[in-house]
Amino acid sequence: MVVKSLVDEVDSVEVREVEQQGGTLIEVRVAPSDMGKLIGRQGRTIRALRSLAVRCEPEEKHRFMLEIVGMNSPSEET
Repeated sequence: MVVKSLVDEVDSVEVREVEQQGGTLIEVRVAPSDMGKLIGRQGRTIRALRSLAVRCEPEEKHRFMLEIVGMNSPSEET
């Protein structure tokens, strides 16, 4: 919900959770044109999003990591 409020192409936002040893990786896929909006100036926006993910940890031993992944445009797919 937070990511969708930051981007222009809301329909292209995909969030996927990948369980890893010791934590959960949250992959957020967005359109290439929205990558800069999620990173923000000097990385401020992505740092804020990562801080939110850390604050949502229900247990101290479980870690949440956030990664922004750009989607390939249809012409780039093989």
